[in-house]
Amino acid sequence: MDQNIELRHLRYFVAVAEELHFGRAAQRLHLAQPPLSQQIRKLEEILGYSLFNRTSRSVSLTNAGEAFLQRARRTLRNVQRDIEETRSIGRGEVGSLHIGFVGSGMLTTLPSIFRSYREAHPRVHLHLHESFTSRVVEGLENGVLDAGVLRDGDLVEGLNVVTIFSEPYVAVLPATHRLAKHKSISAAALRDEPFVYYPRSAGDRAFEKPLSICEAQGFRPHIVQEATHWLTIMRLIGAGFGVSIGPACVRRITSPEVVCISLRGTEVVSNIELAWLVGESRPIVKRFAQIAEDASRIKGKSNRSIVIP
Repeated sequence: MDQNIELRHLRYFVAVAEELHFGRAAQRLHLAQPPLSQQIRKLEEILGYSLFNRTSRSVSLTNAGEAFLQRARRTLRNVQRDIEETRSIGRGEVGSLHIGFVGSGMLTTLPSIFRSYREAHPRVHLHLHESFTSRVVEGLENGVLDAGVLRDGDLVEGLNVVTIFSEPYVAVLPATHRLAKHKSISAAALRDEPFVYYPRSAGDRAFEKPLSICEAQGFRPHIVQEATHWLTIMRLIGAGFGVSIGPACVRRITSPEVVCISLRGTEVVSNIELAWLVGESRPIVKRFAQIAEDASRIKGKSNRSIVIP
């Protein structure tokens, strides 16, 4: 005789215990009454104790049956909870997600993307790691990060990259600068200016792209001071250390000592990009990517997808 209790035994038992009538329990379970009675007998044989007192007129629980009812309900409840949680994990709604991101991304649509993901998946533990583009890429490659938000990331083998936000560049000047009152300027006007700039270690493409705007005007800026965060760069510019070219989002952190002026004569833009490893199949990562792409479409931004196998 098979001595294993199956989930159906527990479901049958709970139905009879709650109805205290084999006929009504059978109807509830969409079974014929004889097979139900047979399965309850088998369950009692496995347990070695009667679960019901049966007469021709009534059915009642034995002491063992009352104790087993609580445990059967708990077991079925736990199994159902485990099934639901497994399905949630399969849909990417539960678990931990590690996202690396560039600090300047927080001045764009990125915070709203994080908010949308948390609202859609409140049971996912979202771990955010601020860093440079180059280090975010390293985190993806070594498995520390599940996805990364880059700014003008270098093309790296084995990464999927999707642009989720694009913005123009602006000239960043001290408020006392001779060009500070202009609505727009050409990069050529910055030819002889000292530059405050972020280090190349942030990423080659992110470093070179703004400088290419100057090179198109026939010069390469003289960088006199490096700083790793735009807030620091802005404060140094306000203190008179020089000028810079940065993404338009830095307007959000300007102080009275600094102005941001549109650059004319260039179509170069800066891209905020979402990256993850080629072959990534976990729903939790795919759902984040989907929410990020949906957010960019809502904003009316054009996306580009790059797959480097």
